[in-house]
Amino acid sequence: MVMGSGKVTVVALLLCLAVGVIAEDPYLYFNWNVTYGTVSPLGVPQQGILINGQFPGPRINCTSNNNIVVNVFNNLDEPFLFTWNGVQHRKNSWQDGTPGTMCPIMPGQNFTYRFQVKDQIGSYYYFPTTALHRAAGGYGPINVHSRALIPVPFDNPADEYNVFVGDWYNKGHKTLKKVLDGGHTVGRPDGIIINGKSAKVGEAKEPLFTMEAGKTYRYRFCNLGMRSSVNVRFQGHPMKLVELEGSHTVQNIYDSLDLHVGQCLSVLVTADQEPKDYYLVVSSRFLKQELSSVAIIRYANGKGPASPELPASPPDNTEGIAWSMNQFRSFRWNLTASAARPNPQGSYHYGQINITHTIKIVNSMGQVNGKLRYGLNGISHSDTETPLKLVEYFGAADKTFKYDLMADEAPADPSKLTVAPNVKNATYRNFVEIIFENHEKSIRTYHLDGYSFFAVAVEPGKWSPEKRKNYNLVDATSRNNIQVYPNSWAAIMLTFDNAGMWNLRSEMWEKTYLGEQLYFSVLSPGRSLRDEYNLPDNHPLCGVVKGMPLPAPYKA
Repeated sequence: MVMGSGKVTVVALLLCLAVGVIAEDPYLYFNWNVTYGTVSPLGVPQQGILINGQFPGPRINCTSNNNIVVNVFNNLDEPFLFTWNGVQHRKNSWQDGTPGTMCPIMPGQNFTYRFQVKDQIGSYYYFPTTALHRAAGGYGPINVHSRALIPVPFDNPADEYNVFVGDWYNKGHKTLKKVLDGGHTVGRPDGIIINGKSAKVGEAKEPLFTMEAGKTYRYRFCNLGMRSSVNVRFQGHPMKLVELEGSHTVQNIYDSLDLHVGQCLSVLVTADQEPKDYYLVVSSRFLKQELSSVAIIRYANGKGPASPELPASPPDNTEGIAWSMNQFRSFRWNLTASAARPNPQGSYHYGQINITHTIKIVNSMGQVNGKLRYGLNGISHSDTETPLKLVEYFGAADKTFKYDLMADEAPADPSKLTVAPNVKNATYRNFVEIIFENHEKSIRTYHLDGYSFFAVAVEPGKWSPEKRKNYNLVDATSRNNIQVYPNSWAAIMLTFDNAGMWNLRSEMWEKTYLGEQLYFSVLSPGRSLRDEYNLPDNHPLCGVVKGMPLPAPYKA
């Protein structure tokens, strides 16, 4: 019996549904040429790192679950790597772009990154993890939007603007690296930049962005500086916070916002003032001498220059730290928003999950062989010739590093530093609590690759178990970066359910370069493809694994 075409179509559809045939998510392709070029953010020409001739680099504008393919050509005279800060790379630390996970792209060569922005929304960025390249540029935005069928908790803005802010050094990146290699600090930065430029009040500059009267715009801010927290504020325009590193937030209104190194957030700004020019102001926080810069935000068809009277900076020093802490506490996760879950490995009910492991990390500085080093719990990380993930995958870890040199508690004198690869075992799917305690006079920020975590507390003083009663166990934001104020502590919670080798680092790149970082090794107990992908075919091999036979691949 021959069925009609309509019946065939219905049967075919039912068969497809039965076997789970689903169209693959869209692909976005990019070709990036990484070169040197002269940049002068503070008026002093120096060697910058450009991507397709741009500084900051091109924007990756994508949608949750998109597949991203970036072909990178390294035309520098040094090895180079990109990391995709905030992208979780589920089961795929092979694409994370840190010296612990990948062999670098050598000069004159190219490598193609392939990853998926899986179940994520939010404001992220990419930057170079090799040497002191971050001090020369090489960074740009990653905007991940919700899929069309998943509503966001605010109306579509008239436009979106990416704003990269942070401190800048007039010494070139190679000079800064020599300073650190020589055992010294790079010292204070020379100024503040906004999208690679700096300006003072009254200078004739082209507008950074233009707004039309009556419309609302989304500004995505990221702090890509080397060491300085900053405060951002608009002249005459309040900001509505709507997103913080992948979490839609309760939509509070702010006149100014502190943004610490490595952090990103999104605000809505409505053009509801007299049509003319206004200043965007960015100023440093917690430095003895404030550094600042301005940029012009122009109304279309507006008339008149911006007023020279700038909105005041928030308080500084001890009072300013209390002010900033209170602002942190005002950031709450919007639990009613419908969007991709920014923390797929977590839960809205994270406060009801039993903690299986507590790690308390104390940062410190010290001298090793007469040279400045930084460390965590007495271990100052040093990169290895062969990436940690590769030697682990090839079963050769014992030739390169030892696990768990860093204890779960700091030693009596954490300034006595041991320089070694810092790799800590993390039990797959354990729910853990990590405490960061900062005994120093300068602020810290920490980022964890591969995850979002719940930032449950930031407080002055020292942590103790009874401090848990002060945790926000209901609606703490799910994010990937946490600040730790001077002589204070911060607490985060997360589930280690993303197999791979993941970097926990200070975002102050001087400190990261000199050892204030570690790697969590999260292994799949069953070596299963359900938990982790195999080594990609195009992944370069280097060091001790070059020429070794490939291990048996993971199986489903």
